[in-house]
Amino acid sequence: MSKIGIMIDNQASQLINQQIGHEFFAFYQYVALSTWLDAEALPVLSNYFALQAEEERQHGMKMIKFLNDTDQTIEMPAIPKPKSTFASVEQAIQMAYEQEIRVTDQIKAIYDAASQANDRITQNFMQWFLEEQVEEVASMDTLLKITRRADSDLFRIEDFVAREGHPEQNGE
Repeated sequence: MSKIGIMIDNQASQLINQQIGHEFFAFYQYVALSTWLDAEALPVLSNYFALQAEEERQHGMKMIKFLNDTDQTIEMPAIPKPKSTFASVEQAIQMAYEQEIRVTDQIKAIYDAASQANDRITQNFMQWFLEEQVEEVASMDTLLKITRRADSDLFRIEDFVAREGHPEQNGE
């Protein structure tokens, strides 16, 4: 089966290629965070970030499929080493929150580049990611606020996550 040959803006294509690396780095970072939380005997939080990691991997794969479907070249970028140890659960979740803010800015930059080039195909594709990032940032913001309010009572944080679950588990 031949590709449909849909052309998208070159700059948007390059930014999506870069974003694939950012998504896989987020995957890798959340795996490292999940592993650290597991070693700290926090299985509920560990599972939460394992699910978060899988979401990021799926985002990267979705972008790869989009570039393939639009007949673009895929250049897999290098992935930096993730942070593997943290001073506290709060520091770890703060890092995750900041990562989601950074990813949101990166997604907005792709959308903006596509918008400037009147590339409606890429804009439409990126709209889903923008909506996803609203959920991601809100979820991390809530988790960070709960962590701060728990005042180092890790059982309260585990209880909150067990009760509320991961957005993916709640069908969001």
